[in-house]
Amino acid sequence: MDRTNLLPIGQFAQASGLSVTALRHYDASGVLTPAFVDPESGYRYFRRDQLRSAQLVRALRRLDMPIERIRGLLDGDGDGDEPPTDPAPRLAAALRDHLKAAERRLDVQRSLVQGLLTQLTEGADMNFRVTLRQGAAERVLVRGATVNHHGLDPFLGTAYQDMYAVAGRGPLTFAGPAFVRYHGLCDEENETLVEACLPFWESGAQPEELGEGMSVRDIPECTYACTVVEGAATAFPEILTAYDAVANWIAEHGFAFAGPVRSTFLRWTGTPNHPDNRLEIAWPVEEPVSEGS
Repeated sequence: MDRTNLLPIGQFAQASGLSVTALRHYDASGVLTPAFVDPESGYRYFRRDQLRSAQLVRALRRLDMPIERIRGLLDGDGDGDEPPTDPAPRLAAALRDHLKAAERRLDVQRSLVQGLLTQLTEGADMNFRVTLRQGAAERVLVRGATVNHHGLDPFLGTAYQDMYAVAGRGPLTFAGPAFVRYHGLCDEENETLVEACLPFWESGAQPEELGEGMSVRDIPECTYACTVVEGAATAFPEILTAYDAVANWIAEHGFAFAGPVRSTFLRWTGTPNHPDNRLEIAWPVEEPVSEGS
């Protein structure tokens, strides 16, 4: 084996700015494979022209780009008779997408930090008036899915479009505005069961054919702790403050949580942050059962 064009891993680590441990990890991950591994010693050697790739990997990792993503971007050396492809165009496109995603995350973090600062300095719960209301029994058309925040709007858009089509064939008589039930936290990192709900009159026409994943459910009468949110406060992640305020009110007033929280579209323009948006956040509650009963 002619090693004149090869650098041992120690020298390659110094030249690339990557540690020997990192180079071994990238080898195991298929991101940066040595040109030669000594069969007796197991010592790794890299080609000199791999230095630019190593420096690129280092830069992409500093941008917090996942290793799997980097491997896919750099995997363009050709296969068999296929000529190698120039990775520059897809790298440029990936970097632009990565920057847009980072800017979105920064916007979310900025909003979360501002909300926390407000809560710490002013008491954010004071901005929400939480009241109790009695909710009547409801018959609803339901479609559910397990999603995070990124999948929420696409799911709701498709679900309501399909459910309104089913309602129109009934035709069903709507008994109130559409609402969404959340069985857990739905944000960028957490998935939960989300149910799009469309209430209709139980005594009127009933759906004859349900779409895929749809069902009809009867929700019993219940007491709700609720607050109304308007304008920019209805957008994510600002809306999370309203959910927290209702949850805090329930806990502080000694009630028990009796089911998934719901968000009702009292008025929705379809545009986040629109000043005309109006949502009700309502949590089912009941009196806690005493230990002696």
